[in-house]
Amino acid sequence: MITKHHTLKQITDAGLVAVVRAENIEQAKKITEAALNGGVAAIEITFTIPGATKVIEELANTFQSDTILGAGTVLDAETARIAILAGAKYIVSPSFSVETARLCNRYQIPYMPGVMTIEAAIQAMEYGADLLKVFPGELMGPKVIKAFKGPLPRANLMPTGGVNISNVSEWIRAGAVAVGAGGSLIGNPEVDGYDKITQTAKVFLQEIQQARNN
Repeated sequence: MITKHHTLKQITDAGLVAVVRAENIEQAKKITEAALNGGVAAIEITFTIPGATKVIEELANTFQSDTILGAGTVLDAETARIAILAGAKYIVSPSFSVETARLCNRYQIPYMPGVMTIEAAIQAMEYGADLLKVFPGELMGPKVIKAFKGPLPRANLMPTGGVNISNVSEWIRAGAVAVGAGGSLIGNPEVDGYDKITQTAKVFLQEIQQARNN
């Protein structure tokens, strides 16, 4: 049985979560496969995708142990429970929800709420959030990690939004334990091709590893 702590360790060891937004199940599967081919371990299926629950079910059945599959843009506890039953191993929200935190704790599923302030970060940590999604990252930049780490040195921070190949090393060196990447990783596969996702993922992971080693 995969434990909550094992899932978190896999995500932080890898350092990169691919945030997948797609138009349908087939596109989501192609994006996921391309990201996995590039070495990405964690895939976040957002609930902005039409039929997101079925997408999670399909990917859970298709890729099984090959990926750490999670659900993103989860706005409430009801959606979180649906996602977990569909096969999501972690839950990501754009903001903090007490009810969602309680539900995830009940079922021992990692919860990653979005935070923009120290107050929100403290509240999320008090309710057991294991990894804080600093969102939207582009509004604050890598320096916000140091700002959070000052009063909250034990906070595990994962910036999402505005993270790209050119600045991912800055985020990691600033103290981020992982990053979430959507548009900068996925791009427009129908135009650029799915192989580009694979290549971009490899560069992302190389940059993350180099930043950790320096």
